[in-house]
Amino acid sequence: MKLGKYSLGMGDRFGRQGKAQLAALRKAKEAGVAVTPVWNKSHREHTIIGTEPADVRREADEAVAACAWDGAYFVDADHISLANVDGFVEASDFFTLDVAEIIGRPAGKEKVDAFVSRHRDLVGTLRMDGSATTFEIAVSDLRAIASKYLAAVHEAGRIHRHIASRKGAGRFVTEVSMDETDTPQTPVELLVILAAICDEGIAAQTVAPRFSGRFNKGVDYVGDVRRFAWEFEQDLAVVGYAVREFGLPDDLKLSIHSGSDKFSIYEPIQDALRKFDAGLHLKTAGTTWLEELIGLALAGGEGLAIAKEVFGRAVTRMEELCGPYATVIDIDPTRLPDPRLVANWDGALFAQALRHNPFCSCYNPHFRQLLHVGYKIAAEMGSRFTEALDRYQDIIAGQVTANLYDRHIRPLFID
Repeated sequence: MKLGKYSLGMGDRFGRQGKAQLAALRKAKEAGVAVTPVWNKSHREHTIIGTEPADVRREADEAVAACAWDGAYFVDADHISLANVDGFVEASDFFTLDVAEIIGRPAGKEKVDAFVSRHRDLVGTLRMDGSATTFEIAVSDLRAIASKYLAAVHEAGRIHRHIASRKGAGRFVTEVSMDETDTPQTPVELLVILAAICDEGIAAQTVAPRFSGRFNKGVDYVGDVRRFAWEFEQDLAVVGYAVREFGLPDDLKLSIHSGSDKFSIYEPIQDALRKFDAGLHLKTAGTTWLEELIGLALAGGEGLAIAKEVFGRAVTRMEELCGPYATVIDIDPTRLPDPRLVANWDGALFAQALRHNPFCSCYNPHFRQLLHVGYKIAAEMGSRFTEALDRYQDIIAGQVTANLYDRHIRPLFID
């Protein structure tokens, strides 16, 4: 299975926007750029909303049929582990192996010694195509990095082999994810990780490292853009080196998680992709749900009432809603609008406060982040919420398509 050069992780919390999402990718195709859709939903999201992996497969298949989509598409078991992967095996053909929590666990001296012995060729001065930077790696560096990451990669190998035993080798796409950790991986660490991935026999097509800066949910990148640009370029060089030297799949590419709305780094990402003729997988999980809220607000009536209610209840349950996402949100409660004022907003003002437009004086990133994690409240509304999505689908679909194409696909892959 081949993922394609560019791919987009399209989360859809409530399984209603598949056709609207594909409309954005069709526009990209008309502009001359092929982007592969990957519907993704994590175990946590399924648990909160009350859905199952089969629901995501059904949505993807139905959207593809309705839109006569003739390209590849995938369903991602997002951020899975051995503890929950079995529930995803039948419905999924893309697996994001989340092993970040294993980073730092001891792998055992014998395994580290064997790894260092196998990869002595990494010791010394390394130059990589496309990069002016040289990397100096001592034996002690190689040993220290292996000691930190080897156990995590071994766990990824166990998960990968388990999936292969159920689905068959070569019948699914594999991503190795190490992004949900506090410390970014350096390009040299990524190189060692990729060597270990090869040793484990993992045919990874994407790898998701932890980059420097903050990738908060639904808002722009927070950090030094120039540092990120340098780091991203070096990582692309490392991936190219690993493909050539380790024999990893030739379509291996970087994956950026929580990649939606990171507008300030899209230009340097695009520049680097063109420089290296490289691919990218970008996950945009929660942004579709926020476009649903924008569409409901603009629809007025019951749609606007639901949007306001979600916010009002989210304010009273902030600690509960933010807890699972504490490392990827930064909300200042004092900068949230008063729910009593929001109760009097019209749909246009609600949409302006929520829509990620940094040039709009009404845009409120704290409001946006709280609603980003507030989908649990919408799920608790049950049919009232989903029936509203169906009733106002036309206006919602326009928001979803425009958001994916105009704010994400175009600045990354086209403009």
